[in-house]
Amino acid sequence: MKFGIDRLLSDADLRAGLKGRRVALVAHPASVTADLTHSVDALMACADIRLTAAFGPQHGMKGDLQDNMMETPDETDPVHGIPVFSLYGEVRRPTGQMMSTFDVVLIDLQDVGCRIYTFVTTLLYMLEAAAEHGKEVWVLDRPNPAGRPVEGTLLQPGWESFVGAGPMPMRHGMTLGEMGLWFIDHFKLNVAYRVIEMQGWRPDEGPGYGWPLHQRSWINPSPNAPNVCMARAYAGTVMLEGATLSEGRGTTRPLELFGAPDFDARAVIAEMRAFAPQWLKGCVLRDMWFEPTFHKHVGKLCSGVQIHVDYPAYDHEAFQPWRVQALGFKAIRRLYPDYDLWRDFPYEYAFGKLPIDVINGGPALREWVDDTASTPDDLDAVARPDERRWEELRRPHLLY
Repeated sequence: MKFGIDRLLSDADLRAGLKGRRVALVAHPASVTADLTHSVDALMACADIRLTAAFGPQHGMKGDLQDNMMETPDETDPVHGIPVFSLYGEVRRPTGQMMSTFDVVLIDLQDVGCRIYTFVTTLLYMLEAAAEHGKEVWVLDRPNPAGRPVEGTLLQPGWESFVGAGPMPMRHGMTLGEMGLWFIDHFKLNVAYRVIEMQGWRPDEGPGYGWPLHQRSWINPSPNAPNVCMARAYAGTVMLEGATLSEGRGTTRPLELFGAPDFDARAVIAEMRAFAPQWLKGCVLRDMWFEPTFHKHVGKLCSGVQIHVDYPAYDHEAFQPWRVQALGFKAIRRLYPDYDLWRDFPYEYAFGKLPIDVINGGPALREWVDDTASTPDDLDAVARPDERRWEELRRPHLLY
C-alpha cells in the first residue's frame, strides 16, 4: 500500500497544484516515507516543491518531550535552514506571522484514532487559520491504526479543549484526511482542502486491522506510542491520565496497562469479570508487576493489569477499550470504595475541571464509576446512542 506522502512524491500530477507556490509541512517523527526518509528531507529533495516552513505539533518535530504540557520552542531546521514553528509552545493555534510563510500547508501526521490525541485538534486549528488567512490545506493521509470501530460518548457542548476538538466519540474510526472533511462540514469552514489519499488501505482486514503490519515500520508518533497494541488500547487507557493510577509511563509498555502500589490486580481483574464480562471480549487481561522509572508512582512496585490485544487474543470487532478501562475504574471503586481515584490539576490548559471529565468531554463516565448503584447497562444506555449517531455523522466523509 501507499501512504499519502509516497503518492505525492511518486506522482507529478499530484504535485502540479504545488508548483510555484510556497509550501509548509506539519510533521513529527513518524512523518516518514516508505523507505523511512523523513518527510522534510523527502520534500526538500523534490524539485517540484519549494518548502519554506515546517510546524511541529505536541511533543515537537523531534518527538522528544515525554509528558503533557511540556512545551516546544520555535527553532530553525539545522539542515535545511527553514523555520520550524511550534504548535505546542507559546501558542497552539498558528499565528498570522506563521501563516504568512506559506501558500499551501501539507499535514503529514500519523494519528492513533482517538479524540484526545491532540494531532486531531492541531488539524482543526490549522483549517480554521487557513480559512481566515486564505491558505490551502492538504492532508497527506495515513492509516488509523485503531481501524474503523467507534466507541465512547460524544463530547458535550462546553467541554471543548485541546483534547476535545468537537462532538466526536473517544474512538472515532477515521483517518486525519477524513476528519478534515468532517471538520469542514461541521464547523462550516470556507477553506481550500484536499486529501492525498492512501492506496490499498484495508482497515477491516487482519492481521493489522488499520495498520499495515509487515508492510510498514511503526515509528512512535509521540514518545509513549511505541506500538500498534498501544494504539488499539489507547481510547481506554488514555483515561488513566485523569486518574491516580499509573498508565505505565516510565515502563516499556505505556498505555497498555494500569496499576498502583495499593491495590490487588488479581482481585481487580476478578471483579471486572464478575461485573461486566461482556465488555472484556477481544482481549486478555493479565495481572503483573511493574516499577515506573518516572511519572506516577516512580520507584514504587505496582500491582498492575496489562491489556493484551495482540495475536491470538485480539478480536478487532469485539474489543472495546473505552469500556474495558471504565470497567477497571469501576472494579477499583467497588473493591475500595474510598480509593482516591481521580486526579485534580490543570489538564491540557483546561482549568477548573477534573482531568477525567476533560478527557471524556463531560462528567458522565466519572459519575457512572462513582455511582454505587450504576450497572453496565447504565453506561451502555448513555454511550450506544452516541456511537450510532457518530457512525451516521461520519459516513458521508469516509474515503476508504
